Amino acid sequence: MNVQDKIKNSLINLRKSIQRFPITILASTVLAILLIYQREVFSRLTGEEQETLIRISMVVGLGMILSLAIGLLLERFPKGIGVKVGSYILGFAFLIFYYFMLLKDINMVSATRYFATVIFLIIAAFYVLKLKHDINYEIFVIKVFFAIFLTLLYCGVLFGGVVAILRTIDGLFDINIDEKYYFYTFLIVGFIFGASMFLSKVPERDEDFLDYNYPRSLKVLLAYIVIPLISIYTLILYVYFIKILVQWEWPKGLVSHLVIWYSAVSVGVIFLVTPVLEENKFAKAFRTIFPIANLPILLMMYMSIYQRIAQYGITENRYYIVLFGLWITAMMLYFILKRQLKNIIIPISLSIIVLVSVYGPISSYSISKLSQNNRINKILSDNGMLENGNIISNPNLSLNDQREISNVINYFMYSHSLEDLKVLPEDFEITEMEDTFGFKYRDYVAGGGNSTYFGYYIETFQQSIDITGYEYYLMMSSWNNATVKAGNLDVKFDNSSKSILVSEDNLDLISIDVNELALGIHDKKNIQIEEFKSGEKLEDMTFMRENENIRLKIIFTSINGNIDVSTGEAVVESADYILLIDVK
Repeated sequence: MNVQDKIKNSLINLRKSIQRFPITILASTVLAILLIYQREVFSRLTGEEQETLIRISMVVGLGMILSLAIGLLLERFPKGIGVKVGSYILGFAFLIFYYFMLLKDINMVSATRYFATVIFLIIAAFYVLKLKHDINYEIFVIKVFFAIFLTLLYCGVLFGGVVAILRTIDGLFDINIDEKYYFYTFLIVGFIFGASMFLSKVPERDEDFLDYNYPRSLKVLLAYIVIPLISIYTLILYVYFIKILVQWEWPKGLVSHLVIWYSAVSVGVIFLVTPVLEENKFAKAFRTIFPIANLPILLMMYMSIYQRIAQYGITENRYYIVLFGLWITAMMLYFILKRQLKNIIIPISLSIIVLVSVYGPISSYSISKLSQNNRINKILSDNGMLENGNIISNPNLSLNDQREISNVINYFMYSHSLEDLKVLPEDFEITEMEDTFGFKYRDYVAGGGNSTYFGYYIETFQQSIDITGYEYYLMMSSWNNATVKAGNLDVKFDNSSKSILVSEDNLDLISIDVNELALGIHDKKNIQIEEFKSGEKLEDMTFMRENENIRLKIIFTSINGNIDVSTGEAVVESADYILLIDVK
């Protein structure tokens, strides 16, 4: 096929995509126009008008994906024109409902629910066409991914070419083309040309792909690169698992996220290699062994997330880890127990999990709010601060419990509403914290309240520093352990010992413990937990140190660290300082 025939064939396919998915292409075009309009007028709108325009754009984007799912579903179960029109009318009614009821405001709940709804529809678009007709379903998915890759490639080349033309015209003729037109080009190429091209390559309903040759490049990538990498990663996690068993310590919180993503990728790999299991021994061995080997690692993940939930209750992020961990566990058990896989169950079950996580009585929001309500009630009850549902103030409550209560209030204040925290008095304001609880609101501490930030800095930088008698003036930072030359001297901050090391011809002249000096400033200040930052006088941030070889003056410009809220122990994380040096 020559170039002319290829171009002609592409145009025919684009025309077919418009005929096949007219509503989807219309929605993508409207979205591009809306985003261009939004860029043009956004700065002239009021805050309320800006939010309204954003909400309209979000709903149109949702409608674009929803119309694709509806179109594919109607292809799989073809009905008369009345059913088709009725389906799209119902879809439009859903979008109106979504705009007025589920997208009233743009906040954490509405944003994550919108994102999850989009993910659900995208996943659904991958399987609705193959419901009850899932022969070679994995090949169907591979072809869809290939269509996405090809679309991105074509759009990238087209966008790059147009930008190159505009840049050339701009450079040669000094037209000064506004940067916004490059953004508009991106929108037009992506949402109009890109959408049409992708939809033209979506497989038809009755394609069974019996004559399809599995891409050799994909087979090599998965069997000989991805699977060995996952196997090495599994070995590393097993070594860590053995380590925590030997040392009998809880696994780190990071484990949960690492295991979830690694296991999810592994589910995808098993899905994609299913068509070549009989001909590739590496893929077959991986499909047989990995699900069994993954179960102990998932157990370690549950141990890790249990520790966080037991300490700080359930939040949306922890809910998602547990829920998707359960889904991955179910998939691993399915791979173990089922010899002949029907892999369409993977996206179907995943889409249901996504939907359940943001809608209904067991959604992440409902469970998290219930857990955090129970958490604060327990703290109050354990300290005798709850009587007949009313709060009794306690100014002598421990700093750790004050921080815990403040963290719960912070969670509701920024993620939901203070009205959702049932124990609070009606119309409670954060300014009433001391009157209600007996102590001030404590600044939020990420991770559940282990530590809080502190910092010191020179009160004013507009002052002179006496450098009389010193040969060298150096600006130093604890985060930079590079060696600085000062004449014949080598000056370095050693991060392992938290010390300044000064040497000459590999002979150490002096070593100063920066951590000790910085903690000395902190101890003198006796800072309270809520006083997280303060300016200090120059003389209070200055130290002298000398021996028979050398004399130093250290002037701290800033010190930052953390305080353990339960023990009060301070740890210096970083320090910036001026170093004056005099060699005797």
